[in-house]
Parts: sequence; structure tokens; C-alpha cells
Amino acid sequence: MAVSIKPLADRVIIAPAAAEEKTKSGIIIPDTAKEKPQRGEVVAVGEGKVADNGTLVKPQVSVGDQVLYGKYAGTEITVDGQDYLIMRESDILAIL
Repeated sequence: MAVSIKPLADRVIIAPAAAEEKTKSGIIIPDTAKEKPQRGEVVAVGEGKVADNGTLVKPQVSVGDQVLYGKYAGTEITVDGQDYLIMRESDILAIL
């Protein structure tokens, strides 16, 4: 999945996973009750953050990683009809 934008510094672009459509017991969840997903796939990564001493700190995530992030982390953007989140690498909680 290629994205036509390139994040700067320590930012990453994430394609959020689809929200759950129904519960494990089979109850269909209406659109108004769906929760924002907290996991997704990294589709683009910036060059990294410049440390206080001037060295470049490479990102720990890479394109294709499945990650968990905070519920309200990042900024929602739409590129070519696809929804993405752009956030700092520090907003990512874990790599799955």
C-alpha cells in the first residue's frame, strides 16, 4: 500500500484497522456505537528525530509493522479517498 505523501522527522502514517462490525456473540454494532480502532499498519515513516547533540535517531518502526496506538493519538487525514492517521512515533505504544 503506497502513500503519495512523505511524513517529516519522527512522524509516521498509519492505516487504521477497520472497526469491529459485530461482537463475538454475533450482535451487530451500529455505526454510532463503534469505537475508534487502536491498531493499524504503518504505511510510511519519516527520516527520524534529531537528538539534542545533533545526531539523527532512526525510527524503531518500519513500513508494514502492525502497531497499537492511543485512542486519541494522531491527526486524521484523507489521501486519495483513503483514511490515515499521522502521528509522532512516540504516540505508538507497541509493535505487534
